[in-house]
Amino acid sequence: MLWLYRLLFLPALLVASPVYLRRMWRRGGYRGGFRQRFGGHPTLPSKHTGSRRIWLQAVSVGEMLAIAPILEALRRDGHEVYLTTTTSTGFRIGNDRYLGLTLGIGYFPIDWWWFSARAWSAINPDLVVLTEGERWPEHMRQAKNRGVPVIAINARLSDRSFGRMKTFSAFAHLMLDGITRLLPCSAHDEERFRELGVPAEKIFTTGNIKLDVNIPLLGEAERAQLRRELGLPAGLVLLGSSTWPGECEALLAALRLTRERGVRCSLLVVPRHAERRVEIERLLQKAGLKYHFRSRGLAAGEVDVVVGDTTGELRKLAQLADLVFVGKSLPPHTEGQTPVEAAALEKPIVFGPGMGNFQMIARDLVARGAARQVAGANELADEVQGLMRDAARREALAAAAAQWHRDNAGAVARTLDVIRAELRRRD
Repeated sequence: MLWLYRLLFLPALLVASPVYLRRMWRRGGYRGGFRQRFGGHPTLPSKHTGSRRIWLQAVSVGEMLAIAPILEALRRDGHEVYLTTTTSTGFRIGNDRYLGLTLGIGYFPIDWWWFSARAWSAINPDLVVLTEGERWPEHMRQAKNRGVPVIAINARLSDRSFGRMKTFSAFAHLMLDGITRLLPCSAHDEERFRELGVPAEKIFTTGNIKLDVNIPLLGEAERAQLRRELGLPAGLVLLGSSTWPGECEALLAALRLTRERGVRCSLLVVPRHAERRVEIERLLQKAGLKYHFRSRGLAAGEVDVVVGDTTGELRKLAQLADLVFVGKSLPPHTEGQTPVEAAALEKPIVFGPGMGNFQMIARDLVARGAARQVAGANELADEVQGLMRDAARREALAAAAAQWHRDNAGAVARTLDVIRAELRRRD
């Protein structure tokens, strides 16, 4: 089946390239490492005696932030990590945070055999670690041909991915056959991988490493300073976390209704993609609201709406929130963004019905009284104004979220145990 994948890959790439090139141009930041997408990674220095070289692939912002304790532990163990990512935002975060912990940082190659083989020859790893859904057929085959073990950590399957893999089982086999150890982030994901044919002896459910997030907390003076920088007035703050198209309108409606009910409230929106700032600004101008974009420096005065259009600041900005709405969850969106950081920060949480990528987490949060789920934009506005007028309800949600987060810790340690055991087998 691999020959068919190789045969179809290039025509599919050519058809899809205008869309992806346009997206890359809009997001910016790809030019510096563009040749790495075609396997043009720099030749790395010779391996140090006694250490192992690990190729770790993390897709984007969330994964790049979650792997910090793993990188720190592997560095303490004396191993070399070459870190790759898929997006320009992930690449920026890697360079900002991990240059001292890694052998190098680059872009993951396009999964065609020549591009992949070039990258493999340059990096020459002893172990491959993949995060979440990063299971590419050519990458798997290169590892198998070279006798390199592959560990898939924090492995998960969204409803859409699971449905596709069940329908196209032959291609699912290509993506799963080369994995040495598969570490699902939940029992629900483990069941799905078993149903797709992954042998039980390869699977060990570790939990979600994103639940082990350790967020540096701002002091009271730092929070006050940040509010001034953003132009946030006195009163409550509603945060739209990693929002997608259509959700800013819903949040503005919630803001209007909350204010109509007599609550002093402002809105802080952090769009999932910062390049949407033009679209969002037009919306705010039409609404007749005072606004400020974080990327434009210090606010000139107090505003109604702040747009956090910078990279890697969501965890910092979220500390100002009194209530958090989790994006990509209102119709027509179905996949959801992570609610974990909000729970770790002990914030009351609201999200829509579309939490497919975090289905079990969302269900557990709701069952534990740590989050509220709404059916759509109208219900969101009503839920937000109700919570903003009821401090006791917000406090109860926040306390339950904090307890849920404490109860789900330990995934990083379990993940490292498996990685270290595999490395010992390579000695």
